[in-house]
Amino acid sequence: MSDTPVAPSTVVLVSGGSRGLGLAIVTDLLAAGVKVAAFARTVTPELEKLAAEHPDRVHVGAVDVTDLPAAQAFVREVERRLGPVDGLVNNAAVGQDSMHTHTSTADIARIVETNLTAPLQLTRLVVRRMLAQGRRGRIVNVTSICAQRGFPGLVAYSATKGGMDAATRSLARELGGRMLVNAVAPGFFASEMSAVLGSTQLDQIVRRTPTGHLTEPAEVVPVVRMLLREQTNINGQVIVVDGAASV
Repeated sequence: MSDTPVAPSTVVLVSGGSRGLGLAIVTDLLAAGVKVAAFARTVTPELEKLAAEHPDRVHVGAVDVTDLPAAQAFVREVERRLGPVDGLVNNAAVGQDSMHTHTSTADIARIVETNLTAPLQLTRLVVRRMLAQGRRGRIVNVTSICAQRGFPGLVAYSATKGGMDAATRSLARELGGRMLVNAVAPGFFASEMSAVLGSTQLDQIVRRTPTGHLTEPAEVVPVVRMLLREQTNINGQVIVVDGAASV
């Protein structure tokens, strides 16, 4: 164990950083002066634009998070371009919009591989490199309120997010203070909600949310930035950002 505070992250790797919340996290960290590496299955024009505008501070690539050799190669490229990675945001994930009884075995396997196995492997890769280099760092897992509340049509997805919440707590203890490991669990974003839940359940969730609206990426990124950059002594926690809908 260590009683020395873990320094703020200066080179952060973001998986699934091409759009939505991932892109918002990349943009926010750049504005905070951080060097950012981001990958996704497809590099969007928005992500390419950030890389072109900040060639010395951004490195992007087309990598499927389930392709471990490709992820390993990307991390090595990042270290050459930007320096050693001391922050990781596990954001890449696939969704689900089918009742469990109608979800194929192949789809269950794909959801588990992408949302649980792959981030565990990426975390292991990054942590091993940090430890080998004698470095300390910070990890933020983007999970979901689905890990804590039940929603129809999201059984496998919820299982993977619950697994990442549990992994967050265990890894924080396993690393003994050498790294800070936390999760951020957003409520539903409007785009996700429309695909998974009908308008009736959508209206119910909005009505029971004290703040009166669904979660927006802009409300999540400050929490991610805090966990990567601020001295908070927060470790092994899952921070929910959903306007108290789940309280």
